Amino acid sequence: MKVAVLGLGEAGSLLAADLALSGDDVAGYDPADTLSIEGVTRHESAGAAVAGRGLVLAVTHAAHAAPLLEAVVEDLPMGGIYADLSTGSPGLKERLAAVAAGRSVRFVDVALMAPVPGSGLRVPALAAGEGAVEFAQLMNDRGGRVSVVGETAGAAAARKLLRSVVMKGLAALLIESTEAAERYGEGDWFWNHLVEQFGAFDEGLLRRLRFATSTHAGRRIEEMEAARELLIELGIPATMTEATIAQLRRQLPP
Repeated sequence: MKVAVLGLGEAGSLLAADLALSGDDVAGYDPADTLSIEGVTRHESAGAAVAGRGLVLAVTHAAHAAPLLEAVVEDLPMGGIYADLSTGSPGLKERLAAVAAGRSVRFVDVALMAPVPGSGLRVPALAAGEGAVEFAQLMNDRGGRVSVVGETAGAAAARKLLRSVVMKGLAALLIESTEAAERYGEGDWFWNHLVEQFGAFDEGLLRRLRFATSTHAGRRIEEMEAARELLIELGIPATMTEATIAQLRRQLPP
């Protein structure tokens, strides 16, 4: 298979290397001076890299996804597959799909659901769009773990971003709370307590957090206001705590 990988940073270089190891003819492009990859032919331009390639993987930041596709769309072979792996919004993926369709190129919205380092092509991924079924088959034949979640571009991106609301928000909460605990002198106790608490998470607890909040919103607002006061006394910006208070107020009965 003739493949092009656009974007040879951490993720793109690993994917390109694994495709080459699978025996594919791999072309690559990156505007930065990245390290050479065994088995990957580096090109001077993105257009040159995609010419004659039946599969193109665009591994870029979301801000670069549209300009990149617009720059290469006339060089893409009709009937080929263009897979965008950026973490963009469903709306962005829909717009990219429309651009690809204008060239009779099958677009795939790909959402990587775990870090690529340590996994390479085996990274769990979701795929949606006109070319999703064939893309998944091609990747899975090479050791991939791609699941098709829909025929409409944006469906994969939406699932990843819904999870991101929790996971990135959780990271921000951990940063805010552990900084406060360390400043209060209870960093070790607090960390061990969190490990114990998170180890006990199950569906029942998730349901209580989600559905019991409105019943107890008033009391929980008071508790979080006290927590905010503690963080202010410690000199810790209460960004996530303020957001929690605002969300709890939305749960108050009218």
